[in-house]
Amino acid sequence: MAMAASASACSLASHDVQLPHVAIFPFMARGHTIPMTHLAHLLRRRGLATVTFLTTPANAPFVRRELDDDDDGVAVVELPFPDHVPGVSPGVECVEALDSLSSLPAFVEALTELRPRLEASLAALRPRAGLLVADAFLYWAHASAAALGVPTVGFFGANMFAQVMREVILRDNPAAVLVADGGGAATFAVPDFPHVRLTLADIPVPFNDPSPPEQIVEMDAKIGKAVAGSHGLIVNSFDAMECHYIEHWNRHHVGHRAWPIGPLCLARTTSSPSPCHGAIKPSWMQWLDEKEAAGRAVLYVALGTVMAVPHAQLREIAGGLEAAGVDFLWAVFEERVEGRGMVVREWVDQCRILRHGCVRGFLSHCGWNSVVESISAGVPVAAWPMGAEQPLNAMLAVDELRIGVRVPTTTTDHGLIGREEIVRVARELMAMAGEENGAGGAAARNAAALAAKAREAMAEGGSSWKTLEQMLAAVCLPADPRK
Repeated sequence: MAMAASASACSLASHDVQLPHVAIFPFMARGHTIPMTHLAHLLRRRGLATVTFLTTPANAPFVRRELDDDDDGVAVVELPFPDHVPGVSPGVECVEALDSLSSLPAFVEALTELRPRLEASLAALRPRAGLLVADAFLYWAHASAAALGVPTVGFFGANMFAQVMREVILRDNPAAVLVADGGGAATFAVPDFPHVRLTLADIPVPFNDPSPPEQIVEMDAKIGKAVAGSHGLIVNSFDAMECHYIEHWNRHHVGHRAWPIGPLCLARTTSSPSPCHGAIKPSWMQWLDEKEAAGRAVLYVALGTVMAVPHAQLREIAGGLEAAGVDFLWAVFEERVEGRGMVVREWVDQCRILRHGCVRGFLSHCGWNSVVESISAGVPVAAWPMGAEQPLNAMLAVDELRIGVRVPTTTTDHGLIGREEIVRVARELMAMAGEENGAGGAAARNAAALAAKAREAMAEGGSSWKTLEQMLAAVCLPADPRK
């Protein structure tokens, strides 16, 4: 399979002799893979590069499905996943299939077994690879590419605010300060940005513990070293949204600057539906069309694919959504609730949902893909972070950009967010979306204004449009048909 894909890359390159060759290697998680497929679309649609996408056999069908809609001619090379890897169950090739996120460090380390396969595939590419875009979790890939004379840039799948805060957290250990101050309502003023005040709840697990597990610290150090040794970090963001944090990063990271080239979800044209749907509209799109025709506003609910939500919490969400009396589309189960709500189990095209005319609010776990897709569509969010860097994404969305509201962290006696809070947040968010004037509608107006700036950034001559060209000119080797 890998050899066939390599031959395909060769054939494609013969038509694009003048174009540089970019290889893209995402971390094996859907949230990391999707924006990199969007990058591949962008490079091909703008005629900037020949593209080869590297993945493993179990992840290849998803990659091909995401790449297939525009017939971009992106070659997919499959790197056989090693057998009998310590700490990883047989057949597991992506984060979503892990039994627990506690296995993440072992899974990240297991991926180093792909190194010989990556090096062989990179060496075999014709024309030669002029640039490797590698996820920062694949920290070893940068050294592999460098040994072959291929420059690299990193990709972290996060925004610039979260990147800057990550460095503050690693440098200053604010959790230790907050715990010493009693935790709870205590806050830590970020030295370079004193208006940003972190609580323990804002600090990603496990760094909300003053002494995080050593294996996490070691993994994070390897990731940071890989980014520092590359030619920069691709950020799925844009100047008008995060200029202060981008400028701060670039002042402190000379030689491996940030390349804000997003929102990458806008690389797909709205005229072409997602490839998995074909000519027949999926049931959820038909349902949204019906709601729009009836003049109804819909709340979209999706809480991610990696963090498991307890069944008891799902029951609270279901009860809250029903009691709120709002129309909702919930990506988790498949059934209708008295015509007012629809819940789906299948993989949905979230960008398409958020761009639908009737979707006016998004109850989200605040994974960065979800937040940036909501921003691009101009849809305000109710931020309910579940883990990873999501608390920082929620801070950016609600406190900095002011495009939504928070789901309170107060819980029931069983450690759950009660249905009464779900009712309140759902009603508040949908009321914001429906109020064009006044303070209540500020989040919706801010979201709409930011969506316009996002489109400007990605349009010809926009900041992200120019930055992508600048990155390729500065970093990518030119095509050499002899190699």
